[in-house]
Amino acid sequence: MRKRSEPWLHRWSRPAITVLTLFGFSLTTYLTVTHFLGQKTALCSVEGSGCDLVLTSEYAKIFGIPLTIFGALGYLTLGLLAGVPLLLKRDEPKAQAQLKELTAYLMFMLSSATFVFSGYLMYLLASGSIGGQPQVCLYCISSAVTMTTIWLLTVFGNPWKDIGNLFFTGAIVAVVTLTGTVGVYASQGKIAAQSNSFAGRLAQHLTATNAKMYGAYWCSHCAEQKAIFGEAKKSIPYVECDPKGENPQTALCQQKGITGYPTWEIKGQMLSGRRSLEELANASGYTGDRS
Repeated sequence: MRKRSEPWLHRWSRPAITVLTLFGFSLTTYLTVTHFLGQKTALCSVEGSGCDLVLTSEYAKIFGIPLTIFGALGYLTLGLLAGVPLLLKRDEPKAQAQLKELTAYLMFMLSSATFVFSGYLMYLLASGSIGGQPQVCLYCISSAVTMTTIWLLTVFGNPWKDIGNLFFTGAIVAVVTLTGTVGVYASQGKIAAQSNSFAGRLAQHLTATNAKMYGAYWCSHCAEQKAIFGEAKKSIPYVECDPKGENPQTALCQQKGITGYPTWEIKGQMLSGRRSLEELANASGYTGDRS
């Protein structure tokens, strides 16, 4: 009897997933490198909106660690799970079949978790939770589409023995992932209130547009300026000028000719003295909700 041929989708799903994970890994690695080097990301043509605003928001980090690091690790793991069985010799069909079955379940669980997490991030973008209005982030959408495709290839590209058990497992993974995601973000301390307030959105906008607030740790007016932002004061793009302060950038302050504190640098213009949120919003071209 002729051996039953393997469906084309089952035959090509793993190579396709491997290629997609390489793309996703490259994308998230690029964003991680630009984050730590403080460089502008390509294709973010409009400052202070879209991907610039999203990638500098508090939602782009978990406990201070950029999400892109977790994304890169996730893509790398999925790529290894998809590619390792393909490296086994053809004359070991039984061992290859067992390894494919094991890695398929692991791929399904991991891709399901990342699929749900990506969906939650897309909800944040569409609901206006970031920046007070719906945002379009090309990198975020590209990653979400890539992960969705990987999940679909995993589901339909493997010969599952028990479909019911598979989707029961998927449902558990989805619930645990969603619960953990909401819990992690909630535990970061008033993140929603910070991001959804006028002060929080303005702080994100100022950071995304490369604005700077130059000050000194002993400056009372600087403390008053920060206090205006309330809980979002930690998101202000602050530069310490006194060499005795924390993380000082004295050379930069001297280069900019800073003589009084606080001094704002916004769109190439120097604004001295304490400024209201409205003044900073107008000077920086902030167009979001001010409620």
